[in-house]
Amino acid sequence: METRAHHVLIGLFTLAAAIGALLFALWLGQSGAERDQAFYDIAFHEPVTGLSRGSTVEFNGIRIGDVASLRLDPADPRRVFARVRIDPSAPMRDDTQARLVPAGITGLSIIRLTSGDDPSSQPLPASEGEIPVIVATPSPLSRLLADGEDVMLNVNELLIRAREALSPQTVDDLSATLHNLRLVSDSLAGRRDELATMLDDANRLIASTHRLVDGELGDTLASASRAMNAVERTVGEIESIVRDNRGNVEGGLRGLADIGPAMAELRATLASLRTITRQLEDSPRDYLLGRQPTREFQP
Repeated sequence: METRAHHVLIGLFTLAAAIGALLFALWLGQSGAERDQAFYDIAFHEPVTGLSRGSTVEFNGIRIGDVASLRLDPADPRRVFARVRIDPSAPMRDDTQARLVPAGITGLSIIRLTSGDDPSSQPLPASEGEIPVIVATPSPLSRLLADGEDVMLNVNELLIRAREALSPQTVDDLSATLHNLRLVSDSLAGRRDELATMLDDANRLIASTHRLVDGELGDTLASASRAMNAVERTVGEIESIVRDNRGNVEGGLRGLADIGPAMAELRATLASLRTITRQLEDSPRDYLLGRQPTREFQP
């Protein structure tokens, strides 16, 4: 029994030693793997939906590492830090950009790193004492979802207003208006012949007015012009006779004090007739219809 107990103890010790050696080997391997990896913190100012520990980190479409941990910023809970471990040979520079992108239709997300366009950028150091921070740019999907919320709010408000505009009272008023328009249209269609007759009468009236203005009125104006010319000649002859016989006339007409005002009134009358004749000759239609002639602009 004692010999058997010693064998059991030896077996247990051997098993424990083997397990310890295995754990030590795993620890050494993990330590070596961690020493062969570089750590970076990527700051997101948006929800990291679909991102978890072990999610893939890509650089220009090539897998270079994974997500080691996720944590919230104690100073600003809206910001999320994702610590990633990547291949130290990856070209991480100070203009490297990070973005959260969906991984197909599975609902998972990955971190995609891309190089910048600045040729003078410097390598991003990854020392053991301080972990570099890369600020991620908002993903198009996040912007789309944020804008989509505003769009949905606007659409919802538009639908509410449309429902208010299409209330039963509004629909009834619109139906009544359309019904009245239909009645008016039917009434006009039924009196089509009368409207055509009225238009024909109006056209004939306009044609008659044109003939009156261009024909008979033209003859009347010509006669008036000839009469005015005759009156002017008569007045001229009277003035000539008065000048030639001024002495005799003044002696014989001293008692007729109103001859001067009469001559002045006659001259004013002739001037008025001359003005009327000129207006009739220039624009007879406007004068007869009482419209003022259009004045030309003189610069």
